[in-house]
Amino acid sequence: MLNIKIVTWSLGTFTAVSFIVCVIYGLVTPESIHMHTFLESVLPAFEWLTFGGFILGLVESFLFGVYAGLVYVPIYNFFYKKWHK
Repeated sequence: MLNIKIVTWSLGTFTAVSFIVCVIYGLVTPESIHMHTFLESVLPAFEWLTFGGFILGLVESFLFGVYAGLVYVPIYNFFYKKWHK
């Protein structure tokens, strides 16, 4: 059985750290290969290289991870109870 609080916080933190890594990658690589187009596509209202855009992207990334945990854990626990021996 998975603990929903632990998994949710872990996934939220993971996606927030991944967002930071993507932004750093975008700052150190040539524009033709960085992630700003992808991030602007998947994160609503995200703007590349603005402080407000960075904070909004960080929060949205964290919340997407939280959402994944909130959906995944109950599904996992349902099947665990059903099939675990």
